[in-house]
Amino acid sequence: MIENFLVDVHSHTVASGHAFSTVNEMVAEAMRRNLKVFGITEHGPGIPGTCNPIYFRNMHVVPRQYGELRLLMGAELNILDYEGRIDLDEPVYMSCFDHVIAGLHALCYNDGNRSQNTSALIGAIENPNVNIISHPCDGTASDFDIEAVVAAAKRTGTLLELNSSSLNPQRGKHLAHDMFVSMLEYSKRYDNPILLGSDAHHTSAICDYRFALPLLEETCFPDELVMNDKPELFLSMIGK
Repeated sequence: MIENFLVDVHSHTVASGHAFSTVNEMVAEAMRRNLKVFGITEHGPGIPGTCNPIYFRNMHVVPRQYGELRLLMGAELNILDYEGRIDLDEPVYMSCFDHVIAGLHALCYNDGNRSQNTSALIGAIENPNVNIISHPCDGTASDFDIEAVVAAAKRTGTLLELNSSSLNPQRGKHLAHDMFVSMLEYSKRYDNPILLGSDAHHTSAICDYRFALPLLEETCFPDELVMNDKPELFLSMIGK
C-alpha cells in the first residue's frame, strides 16, 4: 500500500464559493505535507457562487513553483449533457489551464438512463482538453457502463479519479462504494491507471485519502497503477 503521497490535484479555494481557504493557505499546507504536485481546480460556471470566468483568464499571475512544489492552476468543469459537452471549452480558456478536470454534478447534469450516462462520460473522456474525470462513480450518474468508461479512459489516456470525499459517509452517496469498486476492478483488468482525489475544500482535507484507501485494499489494487506517488509520470500523462 502506498504511504508516501506526493500528488493531489483536485482542490478548491474560496473562489469556488463554497470552500474555505485561500490559494496561499492551500499552497502552504501542500508544502507542509511535502507534496511535489498540487492542483487547484475551481468549479466551472455551472456551479452557483463560483468565480467569474475572468478569474481563469488571470491565473497566469499565480506562481507555479514554490520550492519543490509544482502548482497546477486548472478547473473542474461541468459535464453538461449526454454528449459530454463541458462548460468553458473555448480555446481562450483552455489555454489558461494547467490541467482540466471534468465531472458530473447534479446542479448541472440530469441523471439519464444507462446509455445516456455512458455517452456523457465517454464524450468528456474523448475531449482532448480533459485530463481527469472527477468522481465518475459518486452516483450523480446512477447507472452507466463502467467497463466502457474504463476502456475509453485507457484508449485516450484520461485519468479516472477515485474521489475520497465522495466516499465520506457524511456525503450520503450510497451508490459510491460499489460503483467505485467496480471501476477499480475494471481498471485492474484493463491495466488502466487511476488517480486519488481529495476534492479538498479546506486545507485540512489536502491529500486526505482515508475514505478511498480501503477500496484499494478491498480490490487488491496494484500500487503501480496509482499515480499519486509518481509526480513525474503524472505530469507526463497530462502533457506537462
